[in-house]
Amino acid sequence: MDRLRQRADFLAVANGARVNSPAFVLQSLDRRSLERESLDREGLDREGLGRDDSGPIRIGFTVTKKNGNAPERNRIRRRLRELVKRLDPASMQPHHDYVLVGRRDALSRDFATMLDDLRMAFTRTARHTAKRPSQGRGPTSDGTRRGPAPAASRKPD
Repeated sequence: MDRLRQRADFLAVANGARVNSPAFVLQSLDRRSLERESLDREGLDREGLGRDDSGPIRIGFTVTKKNGNAPERNRIRRRLRELVKRLDPASMQPHHDYVLVGRRDALSRDFATMLDDLRMAFTRTARHTAKRPSQGRGPTSDGTRRGPAPAASRKPD
């Protein structure tokens, strides 16, 4: 498992799936879908460009200043890192980036409860990313945006 360290990676994950918990927010992004979208936009062939291995899982941690002073933020970050260490890596999906955004409740929340919350968050992001392609959001392959279906015309009574 690798760490996210560059700001651009954190910003990219911020546009992905999100699951809220009292102690943290888990953000996830499927890197393979990004590669596919960029290849489709450029009209390139996907053959031979994909990796055969499962791809490293990358995870980043962030805690904003509104959560307290530096020692409190560092303690939140340490607790989040320990949660991820104790979590079974099989619950994370390959080719995904994850960001844990710490909240102030992470200081006082029971560690076992936070671990259960994190397990639940990973299963919810897995379900969310599995549904995502069928939701009809974003631009279509020809570059136009999808919108709501036109309302059926109705004759006045």
